Amino acid sequence: MPSVHFLNVAPGDCTIIRHLSGRVTMVDICDGNIQQKIKKLELAIERAINPKGNFGMCGYPTNPIDYLSSLGITELWRFVLSHPDMDHMDGLDALFDAVSVHNFWDTGVTRDAPEFGDNSPYKEDDWKRYEKLRDGETSTNSHKKRAGARFQLANRGQDGTGGGDGLFILAPDDALVAAASAGDDINDGSFVLLYRSAGGRILLPGDAHDATWDYVLEHYESDVKNCSVMIAPHHGRHSDREFEFLDTIRPKLTLFGCAPSEHLAYSAWSGRGLDYITSNQAGNVVLEIVDGAIDVYVENETFARAKGADLSIKNGQGYVGLYRVKESAP
Repeated sequence: MPSVHFLNVAPGDCTIIRHLSGRVTMVDICDGNIQQKIKKLELAIERAINPKGNFGMCGYPTNPIDYLSSLGITELWRFVLSHPDMDHMDGLDALFDAVSVHNFWDTGVTRDAPEFGDNSPYKEDDWKRYEKLRDGETSTNSHKKRAGARFQLANRGQDGTGGGDGLFILAPDDALVAAASAGDDINDGSFVLLYRSAGGRILLPGDAHDATWDYVLEHYESDVKNCSVMIAPHHGRHSDREFEFLDTIRPKLTLFGCAPSEHLAYSAWSGRGLDYITSNQAGNVVLEIVDGAIDVYVENETFARAKGADLSIKNGQGYVGLYRVKESAP
């Protein structure tokens, strides 16, 4: 069955989509250079001993390359880089060494190379691999894609008709890319992807900022209104942004990444009565597409227990079923 895996990584993003076609998409990578800090058994014991508090799952991040291996995934049909910030390509070099990647998507937004050194948490090898992918200097097919692009296998079938893998690009357009490249903030040059699954619409907005949301709502309001699931932009950080876009999108569930709690915009969701789950609570989150809906599974059994979940309901990875999300009409 199709599934979406929102990984517990810090401080960036990593999402894996297993499509009905059998093709696999990865959107961004973070913590691809880390060693697992704790064995799963040790983690389960610690969570059982300390069941209260903030659940602390961000202290036990997932290496996406190890995660792919655990699922038996050895090739990606496409890797989508939402935008060239290092917390979205942390482990890119190791990933492309570990698995076969057929296609690389890039918005074309540009920025100067960051500084690397003893105090940097990131590797220069990841940036160098990104430059080669961006410039088409590897065996992976490199594509610069913008809003509204329609093409085979992403959102058209092999014969040019149908929905392909259900991936639609809602942003950026040429103007957003140009403005982001010319300024100091490249977040408004970030991809906003909509995955139209048989169970509901899932929105992946990268680090999209205010200008991007204005564009999306002007051009694609009906596509995003009342969607099933949204990954919080910029990991859920407040980031001096406006949140009026939530009044239209009103996702049934939002997934927040890892960031210090004082930086997360909980109130923008809770004040609107919108449900959310954080990586710090749940660890990895898996969305399974079934029966015209989305079943939500979480890695952290202690959190599932606190939410009143039936601990006997688990998926093939042993994650606990939390609830089902059913999309309402746009």
